[in-house]
Amino acid sequence: MQNTPFAITIGRQIGSGGRLTGKRVAEALGVDFLDRELIDMAVAESGISKQHFERADEKKGFFANLFASASPYGGGMLSSAGPLSQENLFKIQSDAIRHAAERRSCVIVGRCADYVLRDHPRLVNLFVAADFDDRVRRLMDLAGVARAEAERMARQGDERRASFYNYYSTRTWGAATTYDLCVNTSRLGLDRTVDYVLRFVRSALSL
Repeated sequence: MQNTPFAITIGRQIGSGGRLTGKRVAEALGVDFLDRELIDMAVAESGISKQHFERADEKKGFFANLFASASPYGGGMLSSAGPLSQENLFKIQSDAIRHAAERRSCVIVGRCADYVLRDHPRLVNLFVAADFDDRVRRLMDLAGVARAEAERMARQGDERRASFYNYYSTRTWGAATTYDLCVNTSRLGLDRTVDYVLRFVRSALSL
């Protein structure tokens, strides 16, 4: 079992610092960090244009694509029966996630990875949250937007992620019972959150 690759998945609220937490955990453990790299893997395995996966990404056009797939006017490449339907693109990306986790240890951000890898023998699922005001301030800094826009980004971003996750899995996005550990970066700050997560992961995986 010790030689079996392990996988750590990160679910996160918009502006919580979850992506950075995952990246720093991966660096500390010396393993791959996979976020948008998964799209490149799906493209390489399927031969389908990258733009189709980007349009179906959890962070972007999920609602629009889902509507197009269900609409009698959607037609063509986004029809529910087509090879480039929302469901088929998700399956292809899920296969890329499984293949990546089979080959080497990694930290994977978003994309229902915890659900996709639910049968993985060495898996730890994390969720990173933060107080709303802290999230808004972080988005204002990162995106260079006013407070009202940052608040809109936080709310709508969470809605998209929850809808994406709840649509494709049998679990509930952000619910404590969905994950092995939920952390709030507002309580410890990013540095101590990363340290805490590392202690938990190393104990859970016997690293």
